[in-house]
Amino acid sequence: MAKKLVIVESPAKAKTIEKFLGRDFEVRASMGHIIDLPKKGLGVNTRKDFAPQYEIIEERKGVIAELKAASKKAEEVYLAPDPDREGEFIAWSLMQTLGLKNPRRAVFNEITRKAVQEAIQKPRTINEDLFNAQQARRVLDRLVGYKISPLLWRRVQSGTSAGRVQSVALRLICDRERQIRDFVPQEYWTITALLSKLGEQERFEATLVARFTELAGQPPAEGEEEAAAEGEESEGGPEGESERRAEETRRRLHIGNQREAEAILAELRGANFTVWRLLQREVRRQPPFPYTTSTMQQDASSRLYFKPKKTMSLAQQLYEGIELGPRGSQGLITYMRTDSTRVSDEAKANVRRFIEQTYGQPFVGPGRVGKLKATAQDAHEAIRPTDVTLTPELVREYLTPDQYKLYSLIWRRFVASFMAPALFDTVRADIVAGQYVFRASGSHLRFPGFYAVWPRDEEERLLPVLAVDEVLALHQLKPQQHFTQPPPRYTEASLIKELEELGIGRPSTYVPIISTIQERGYVTQEQRRFVPTWLGETVNELLNKHFPEIVDVGFTADMEQKLDNVEEGRQSWTEFLRDFYETFKETVARAEAEMDRVQKPVEELDELCPECGRKLVIRSGRFGRFISCSGFPECRYGRSFVNKTGALCPQCGGDLVERKTRQTRRIFYGCSNYPTCNFAIWERPVPEPCPRCGGLMVIPRGSQEPVCYEEVVLPQQNPEERPQQNGLVSHQRGRSSRRKKTPTEGEQSADGLPESGESSAASQETVSLTASTGKSRRTTKGSQAASNGKVTGSSIRRRSTTKASASNKKSKGKKSTREKNSTGKKVGAGKTTETAESSQGSQSVGKQETQTAASTSTRATKGKPASLAATPADSDQR
Repeated sequence: MAKKLVIVESPAKAKTIEKFLGRDFEVRASMGHIIDLPKKGLGVNTRKDFAPQYEIIEERKGVIAELKAASKKAEEVYLAPDPDREGEFIAWSLMQTLGLKNPRRAVFNEITRKAVQEAIQKPRTINEDLFNAQQARRVLDRLVGYKISPLLWRRVQSGTSAGRVQSVALRLICDRERQIRDFVPQEYWTITALLSKLGEQERFEATLVARFTELAGQPPAEGEEEAAAEGEESEGGPEGESERRAEETRRRLHIGNQREAEAILAELRGANFTVWRLLQREVRRQPPFPYTTSTMQQDASSRLYFKPKKTMSLAQQLYEGIELGPRGSQGLITYMRTDSTRVSDEAKANVRRFIEQTYGQPFVGPGRVGKLKATAQDAHEAIRPTDVTLTPELVREYLTPDQYKLYSLIWRRFVASFMAPALFDTVRADIVAGQYVFRASGSHLRFPGFYAVWPRDEEERLLPVLAVDEVLALHQLKPQQHFTQPPPRYTEASLIKELEELGIGRPSTYVPIISTIQERGYVTQEQRRFVPTWLGETVNELLNKHFPEIVDVGFTADMEQKLDNVEEGRQSWTEFLRDFYETFKETVARAEAEMDRVQKPVEELDELCPECGRKLVIRSGRFGRFISCSGFPECRYGRSFVNKTGALCPQCGGDLVERKTRQTRRIFYGCSNYPTCNFAIWERPVPEPCPRCGGLMVIPRGSQEPVCYEEVVLPQQNPEERPQQNGLVSHQRGRSSRRKKTPTEGEQSADGLPESGESSAASQETVSLTASTGKSRRTTKGSQAASNGKVTGSSIRRRSTTKASASNKKSKGKKSTREKNSTGKKVGAGKTTETAESSQGSQSVGKQETQTAASTSTRATKGKPASLAATPADSDQR
């Protein structure tokens, strides 16, 4: 008897679903996308309604052959990729490539037995509007990337690129950096009184807020106090509390300098501190909303220190299914790409029943569901656990440590959103001293409500029981100088929040946006905040001057809205592209004529070249900064650039310098005397020694204040978590959190191209660098010829390799064998020996950087986007 065939994207998802459907169904995986635009050339016919020329991805030919054979034997075929635009595109490509006549489209928001079986029982046809919206986005991003990027290559440097959405994100970062540079700090002072009740030891602080004449005759600002205490918790963590405190500071009496502060202190000398008025009230703190994609990424970043890319990878694993022992494999969370806080009625009933049984009826709340934003699609409900009774502790033994952390965050957030508000007893005391008013506030948690499962971001502030007209004891008056601060640089979390609020990008695009601007070298991270590089600021300046619409926030948000119109069938996708391209084509032609060549600046050092006596300079290359001779190319002297921190190694007294790990390029700090001294830490050291012990001071992750490394950091640290000077990272023993990526997680690079290790630039040369030897290994790929094969709907050309390519592969295999014998490391297709930055790199590193800057492509490392230096960023899709 013929079975029914179900096709999904990943093997993990297939494994979970197959257990729900029984013996009559066969579930197979397409391994992600099976077709894409060509890696060379535009691949879009702008003269014939922007018809895309799709190619079958080389690595998917074997999978396609197996799926064709299985589909011919099947009684019915169900296409069940993810329920979004990209999933609809995969379903359409399967239908076209496999020649399916009437496939059924199964859509489910969670991978549970009930949801999957209902989707199979109630299938639909492929949604052409949803597919067209994805196709329009793909073509639009290709047009922008492949028209602007080559121009930037010629005017700035090879490897630079422009993307429709990534360029706007870069502009936000550059604009913020400009605000910081232009910011002029303003001095101000605060005065704090340390008080207590007469004859008692318990002390509390009160801050000078106003002159008595300004508040006399006015009622207490109840609304102000209520807003401060009852304010809804910020989606991004404790940022809302910080904003409220900053606003409270702005309302205080302004003391502009030390002279004014000393004059007030003189007036307060000998004054009595008396309680003038008290304001006591009950305040309700509302629970947070359930997670959307952006708020999950923001919280995972601020609370768990997960990068958005890691968060989405872990969420994909939790969504596709986890083996839960006797319970079998099951998806633990709903679909993780959503912009809605909507929750199904069944899930609401289940979570309320769980809260009542676990915590009691008083803890059951009405549920928080936010208002739908104008830019939200509301295609899927909020991210939540599929079964609220599967508590984090219950499934912990089946999860990796990182999976557990993220699942616990999602579970607690969802349960908290349906719990009762927390109740606080708050008191505010206005205290008069002379002609000035000091203010002290306190709060006490009377009923925890949702705080029974959700962590509190602020500490409880208690005041003793006070009475009006009560005289208090003054112990100290503390004047303190402050300076206004510029707006902070963006973190990954705050940048995602900003993009969402501006209507730029969609849930599936936040990760590639952030990944791309870092991989292109446009921004770096300092203390987890984005700082634009010279290259990033140069590209942003050129785009602002010659392509103002592309980097305009309003224009980009409007394009997202038009794509939504295509998805909803209100506009034709070809009409949408035609309206954009007519103006865009003229802008590109004008920029080609007007854009000038940009010279990369070099920084001279007060040091002479040991080989020729000319000045040494700092240059920037593909792998960062390096030192070389100003007489290049006549003199080819060079060495690695060492960024000293100013701190000394606590083991040997050597300089602590900044380095990066091999694979993830994560910054750590190690001793410059390596390998003699192997000291290395993650925390950024500061030059000043500890005032108590004279030891090393560092700034821990998530903090701004330096602490003693020996007393604070070292006792809390597991030695196996420390970085190693050879560029590797130690991991905790036990269950590993690393897992081979499924095709849906890592199949496409940030610029929308499949990761196959092939270069898309004119140059076919690839370079593999080894820092320890300073030698470069080169292999040359043969050109690939494509033979045409048409499929209904759009042209799909099948890629085929020529005999020259086959012979080159053989020669490459021989060369790899020779390299293995000489270096002890194997170099095969799709893999390369990664470079560890080290101060021991000797003179050869500078030469490597020079060679890298001269070439237009580099070989892709495993699990990273292919040919980032040589392929224009043409798409912001995941």
